[in-house]
Amino acid sequence: MIATLTAIHVSVSIVLILVILLQAGKGGGMGAAFGGGSQTVFGGRGAQTFLGKVTSACAAVFMLTSVALAVMSSRSGSVVRSEAPLPARAPAPALPPAAPAGGPATPGPEAPASAPAQGPASAPEPAPARAPAPAPARK
Repeated sequence: MIATLTAIHVSVSIVLILVILLQAGKGGGMGAAFGGGSQTVFGGRGAQTFLGKVTSACAAVFMLTSVALAVMSSRSGSVVRSEAPLPARAPAPALPPAAPAGGPATPGPEAPASAPAQGPASAPEPAPARAPAPAPARK
């Protein structure tokens, strides 16, 4: 239903643009207000032409489809609410304590005994970034 209404809305808007561009100008209605002239400010209102009637009809359909699409989109469920919450992540393991500044570093329990020890000049690796916790759903 929304797809059909959107297609109608887009096609009516294209027709409305074309019909407005096809209409003739009013001959400087606003310009006549400053330079003097016998016309009224926004031009005289005579009988409405065929293009004027098509413009009015397209404008009415455009407004109705706009309101209908707005009402339909406000009633549809949110994507955020429809998804299942993400499982909780385990906390990141703590880094081993840093070696004293003057002495050599000893490998931690998870490092093999044959691994070279890190000197005081090397920086420890940064902890992995944690994703923010999901916001609670509004009701």
